Amino acid sequence: MPGPELLSTQGLRQDGRRPNELRRIHCKLGVFTQPDGSAYLEQGNTKVLAAVYGPHQAQKSKASTEGVVVNCQYSMATFSTGERKNRPRGDRKSQEMSLHLRQALTAAIKTELYPRSQIDVYVEVLQDDGSAYSVCVNAATLALVDAGIPLRAYVVSCSASMAWRDGRPEPLVDAARTDQASGGCLLTVAAITNTGRGVL
Repeated sequence: MPGPELLSTQGLRQDGRRPNELRRIHCKLGVFTQPDGSAYLEQGNTKVLAAVYGPHQAQKSKASTEGVVVNCQYSMATFSTGERKNRPRGDRKSQEMSLHLRQALTAAIKTELYPRSQIDVYVEVLQDDGSAYSVCVNAATLALVDAGIPLRAYVVSCSASMAWRDGRPEPLVDAARTDQASGGCLLTVAAITNTGRGVL
C-alpha cells in the first residue's frame, strides 16, 4: 500500500539528494588519545564516535584459546534525537545493537592472532538523523583500523528504505530520518569488502 510521496516531482528527496545518492561523509581518525584506536564519523547529520581498547588480556570468564573475544557496547546520547530520552545503558535496543555489531566486527578481525585476549569496542551515537546503525558499523571499522588491529577485510554498512513516486515504489539508499518518515521498512546491510559476504 503506497505511503506518502517523499520524492519531489523532479525525483529528489527532501534534503535534495537523488534516490541512489549517499549523504556527505566526513571522518577523522585518532580523535582520542587514551584508546588504542578511535574514529569520528559523520554521514549527513548522523554523528558517531567509536573507540577501541586492546587487544589486552581477557577476563578469565571470557578467555578463549581459539582467538580474541570481541566485546562491543552501543549507546545513544540522550540528546541524539529530536526528543530527549533517558536511555539506560544495557536497554534492550542497545543490547541487540551491541550483539549485531560484535557479530559484524568478529567476522572481519583476524581473531586467531590473539588467543586469550579481548578487544573492547565502544560506539556512541551523538546525533541520529537516520541510518545510525550503519554509521556505527563504519565508525567501528575505522577505529579498528586506527588501532592497528589486523583485519581480514573492512566491514562496510549501508541502509536503504522505500519511497513512493507516481504510485510506484522506489528504493532510497542511505536513508535519512525524513526518508524513514513514511513508516516503511528500513533495511541495513553490513558486508565484508573482499568477499561481499553479508555479516548483518
